[in-house]
Amino acid sequence: MFHIPKPLKKGDTVAITAPSSGVPQAMHPRLDVVLAHLRNQGYHVIEGQCLRANHQHVSASKAHRTKELMDFLLDPQVDAILPPWGGEIGMDLLDALDYNQLATVRPKWLVGHSDISTLLNALTSKLGWCTAHTTNLMQMVPSESEPLTASALMPLSLASGQSFTQHASSHYQQHGVSFIEYPEQGLQLGPKSQWKILGQADEVECRGHLFGGCLDILIHLAGTEYFDINRFEQRSQGQGMILYLENAELSPPAMFRALQGLKYRGFFRHLNGLLIGRNAAPSHDPTFNDQQILTQLFADAPFPVIYDADIGHLPPNMTLLNGVLAVVKVSRASTSLTQYL
Repeated sequence: MFHIPKPLKKGDTVAITAPSSGVPQAMHPRLDVVLAHLRNQGYHVIEGQCLRANHQHVSASKAHRTKELMDFLLDPQVDAILPPWGGEIGMDLLDALDYNQLATVRPKWLVGHSDISTLLNALTSKLGWCTAHTTNLMQMVPSESEPLTASALMPLSLASGQSFTQHASSHYQQHGVSFIEYPEQGLQLGPKSQWKILGQADEVECRGHLFGGCLDILIHLAGTEYFDINRFEQRSQGQGMILYLENAELSPPAMFRALQGLKYRGFFRHLNGLLIGRNAAPSHDPTFNDQQILTQLFADAPFPVIYDADIGHLPPNMTLLNGVLAVVKVSRASTSLTQYL
């Protein structure tokens, strides 16, 4: 069983803290733009102290970041927590959070991707909280017109029993602009987007509870209490799982090893579907691309494997709610992902 936070609505309180990398001074104008946009949408915004600085890849000491995140998670007046972006070593907070204390309070939305998926999966694995893997706050500017990005927070406004459907993007961003030089600029869409099906099928459909995040990070947590596929399967109560993963920086061989390691640990044993996001890691090896890697690993998989999905470091990003039941439909003509709260 999973626990869905209450719907996020106008007037609710949103806390901004950086449990991983903070925002250096040169990017404060960008941060001010996105915070003003949240306020203009009707949210009450609270800034944490672990936010407007970055030293040795983090916004503050482990103790300070842990206390601020715990305080926001426990505060009954706070309805959602939006880190500015991901980072590198947010996983150092996992053993410092008090999950027993968190189990006594109502769940609230934690939102983001990249290194934030570390914390998203810990809360979902340990507590059964639904968490939101989606566009990071620093991409939520008022000028943004790309549909998935502009509506990233909309699913958080829905109540239990409701559903929403997202469709694949038409184009994606390969190279963005500098947040320092262009603090108000949105995505710079370039190549056409096309979700792909591994193998010969022209169309596939799969159904299950969503779970996943950044492969670079989750390979280090796989099999621990913070990314526990067996506990997740128990919570899904026989309705199955759809695992989603995206590669930020791993080379082709490293990506192969990461997925092979997950396979050895049984992470793909009971899946109904596997979604792989667009690969953001630069590669100069045309002989070992995503299709070839996935074919070697999953050619005989009993579930559909879908890749180049709107997940990860080449935006836009769909809003994927960890723990929520989803139906994915992919064909040459259309792609849709429906989630049932």
